[in-house]
Amino acid sequence: MIAIYPGSFDPVTNGHLDLIARGAMIFDKLIVAVAHNLEKDPLFEVKERIELLEAVTFDWKNVEVDVFDGLLMEYANTKNARVVVRGIRAVSDYEYELQMAMMNRHIEPQVETVFMLPAQQYSYLSSRLVKELARLGGSVKDLVPPIVAERLRAKVGKEDA
Repeated sequence: MIAIYPGSFDPVTNGHLDLIARGAMIFDKLIVAVAHNLEKDPLFEVKERIELLEAVTFDWKNVEVDVFDGLLMEYANTKNARVVVRGIRAVSDYEYELQMAMMNRHIEPQVETVFMLPAQQYSYLSSRLVKELARLGGSVKDLVPPIVAERLRAKVGKEDA
């Protein structure tokens, strides 16, 4: 079965990798789909996010990194995916994700949404917090893969990030 794990991944965190690793064990193929989200002001360009994701998911042979624009359900149909994987860290995530899952079911009833909880050590982790910490000069070394920490340091111009 093919599943899609969509997101902005700006940047990819260890929490994302936790879900990717577990999703790769469950599904025959997991497509990590980087969304072109015009509402957000990304730190990394889409091309950079894809490069980082490809570098950190290289060892999982059933994980593919791709980019999509437009409706997720249309993209899922083009990929023959029947599952969308979404991570939920807190009740606030659940409320938003439930709305999205129900709208996606309305658009395409054949695609199911599967909610996954991150490992406990990543339950507070978000790309937004990682970027903020890096911009303020804090260390992100335990929050993101080393290559991402390196690229964050270069982007924000802080040595400790």
